[in-house]
Amino acid sequence: MLIKKLYADYILAYPIQILAALLIGIFLLGFGATKLEVDASAETLLLEDDADLQFMREVSSRYPSGLDMLIISFAPKNDLLSGESLQAIEKISNELKKLERVDSITNILEVPLLENGSGSIKELVDNIVTLKSPNVNLEKAREEFLTSAIYSQNLVSKDLKTTSIIVMLKPDSTYAHLLQKRNDAKTKEELASASKEFKIYRDDLRLREHKLIYDLREILKNNKDAGELFLGGVNMIAVDMITFVKNDLMYFGIALFLLFIFALWLIFRQLRWIVLPLLICVLSIIATTGILGFFGWEVTVISSNFIALQLILTISIVLHLTVRYRELAIKYMQAKQKKLILVAVLSKLNPSFFAVFTTIIGFLSLILSNIKPVISFGWMMASGISLSLIIAFVAFPTILMLLPKKTLYTKFEKEFAFSSFCAKIVHKKGYLVIAASVFFVIFAFFGIQKIKVENSFIDYFKSDTQIYQGMKNIDQNLGGTTPLDLIVDFKTAEEIQNDDFDDFEAEFEESKNDPKYWFSPQKTQTAIRVHDYFENLEHVGKVQSLGTILKIGKRLNDNKDLDGFELALIYTQLPAQYKDIVLSPFLNIDYNELRFTMRLIDSDPNLNRNELLKKIQNDLGEIITPDIGNYRLSGTMVLYNNMLQSLFKSQISTIGAVALVFLIIFWPLFKSLRAAIIGIAANLIPMGVVFGFMGYIGIPLDIMTITIAAISIGMGVDNVIHYIHRFKEELSKDGDYVQAMYRSHNSIGYAMYYTAIATVLGFSVLVFSNFIPTIYFGILTVAVMIMVFFGAILLLPKLLIMVKPFKCKW
Repeated sequence: MLIKKLYADYILAYPIQILAALLIGIFLLGFGATKLEVDASAETLLLEDDADLQFMREVSSRYPSGLDMLIISFAPKNDLLSGESLQAIEKISNELKKLERVDSITNILEVPLLENGSGSIKELVDNIVTLKSPNVNLEKAREEFLTSAIYSQNLVSKDLKTTSIIVMLKPDSTYAHLLQKRNDAKTKEELASASKEFKIYRDDLRLREHKLIYDLREILKNNKDAGELFLGGVNMIAVDMITFVKNDLMYFGIALFLLFIFALWLIFRQLRWIVLPLLICVLSIIATTGILGFFGWEVTVISSNFIALQLILTISIVLHLTVRYRELAIKYMQAKQKKLILVAVLSKLNPSFFAVFTTIIGFLSLILSNIKPVISFGWMMASGISLSLIIAFVAFPTILMLLPKKTLYTKFEKEFAFSSFCAKIVHKKGYLVIAASVFFVIFAFFGIQKIKVENSFIDYFKSDTQIYQGMKNIDQNLGGTTPLDLIVDFKTAEEIQNDDFDDFEAEFEESKNDPKYWFSPQKTQTAIRVHDYFENLEHVGKVQSLGTILKIGKRLNDNKDLDGFELALIYTQLPAQYKDIVLSPFLNIDYNELRFTMRLIDSDPNLNRNELLKKIQNDLGEIITPDIGNYRLSGTMVLYNNMLQSLFKSQISTIGAVALVFLIIFWPLFKSLRAAIIGIAANLIPMGVVFGFMGYIGIPLDIMTITIAAISIGMGVDNVIHYIHRFKEELSKDGDYVQAMYRSHNSIGYAMYYTAIATVLGFSVLVFSNFIPTIYFGILTVAVMIMVFFGAILLLPKLLIMVKPFKCKW
């Protein structure tokens, strides 16, 4: 009664004033929309409290980080070691060195050619030869590049047709400091202050990053006549991803509006039923983006489709209102406009509220993921759909009150009576619906067990994008792309004493902090064994470590292993510019540790990242025994794998919890436990079919597709709620389940049909994204929504007729 009085005495009595107040509120929220920002940094794809993330940051502070590096792959038109090619490399390198953020350049011209000289190790160290040296032997240099454990598949390709120019950027200690300061904040005030300081600096850094990438690409464009040039690196990916996300936000919205205009015109053929739904959609988008801006929720790769989702969810609400109003207007042609609007709004308020409420629950299940952008996405969509419900139930009746009644166009309903056709299938061929459902349950059960969780970063992008081309070229020609590190922490003198070593050994171990003694046989043998293990491991590309220099040293030392004193000589006497290439990245005497770096062949279709990490972890236990020390894997691959596995576990575990929550909601809502179970089954079975299909054809769950379950179960139950609500209303008229089904199909069935069309059209625009997971997300969500629609319009009514969950007075 209170809601009825609110609408009758206020909203419908003063439509101009209420609408003006709504528009003023949305206008004020619109200022927040100007603060909406995009974040495509690596941090957006990491777990909030991942211990491996903290460890990687510690490792990065002790060694050069790939995050401060860009790679240019260059395939010259002439022979790589020809004068023309070497001049082109030098020209490009000199131009790169002039860029403000560039710290140093590494290319084949400046690296030490250890096999180009002769004499003892000391003589080689004292007289380093490079391609720039006047006495360089080009044939020896060619052989070294082809066979060197340092350069082959790292600085040059196996066929010596491609080389890399490594651009080291100036370290940005301020960014790392501010990030750590934000992460260490203990109070709300500290967090707010640190976050603001970090954000200001990060935004400025993004502008500089964008300019850097632009300038780099201009240099490459100006030198394209020399050969084929591709740019790769984390900084470039972040810059391009921001562009992709911004384009997706704009193009998805425009494409959706055009599709919705076409669909609404096709169905209703009247201007008011085109303008009114789209106007409400626009108001909802403005309000939602304003809320996001005020709360500081940034749009990421994961939430880049939020505008499309918001439009789809909003128009679904409006279509249910529209169809109900039209149904009443046709049935009661003499009724006044206010009465029609009031009855339409009040009859749809209850089911729409619970439909939106269950959708919100589906989205809020994402907040259990422990991944900040996924959590934000859940809150963003929960807030957005809440605003859509409020705006739709205020704007729809007030705007319609200002419009005169008009004769309705109903030709589409009569000529395309699809819901009536479905009703006949339920009645006459219901056994086929049940048989098909049983088959789909079996199909889904076995298919879902085949689903895998994978994260091929190269395959995230279309083949015509610069990200894909650069990564693919580096992946196949220069030793892989996805970095993986191993840190071996040797036992200290104190630990050795505790393990009952004698005093002499402990004293000797203590002295090993001196480079002259640090390179012990145990350390060098461990370096060789681990290095060889990784080099022989499938899916691993280039491996670099102390083992690399040990192998080269053996070749230079008449096939004899380098001893500790010779290694110490190299370590102490090698010029810093060369030491930073061949030694410093792979050992840290102060921390008593070795570092092994490798890159995985990300484009390898047989690569199972999670299984590979498990295998490495187990195998290393036999090589690095407890008496040697400890070991730990680190790097981007570990972090992304942790993120995916965590997201998979959280989403799979929450699906059952969400279904249980829905059951608890449906039971009192439908006043029948059996009806509640039927409603859940009619939603889960169609969803299972799509996930089973993914398992059979090998589509992996990734950062985007893994969220489909939460989104689909939340959106899918909308039809269930609307249909059962109307079915109960029709059943109360005569107690005839079959006739109630026919009447429900010929009323709410149209709204379900129209919203299905809108949903399918809405998600289909995602296929135009440059981000492959977004394309998969769009295609698979379309498939889920189609299956859920058929579940609601075929399986649901058939189960209601079979089980008869409602008591009738008749």
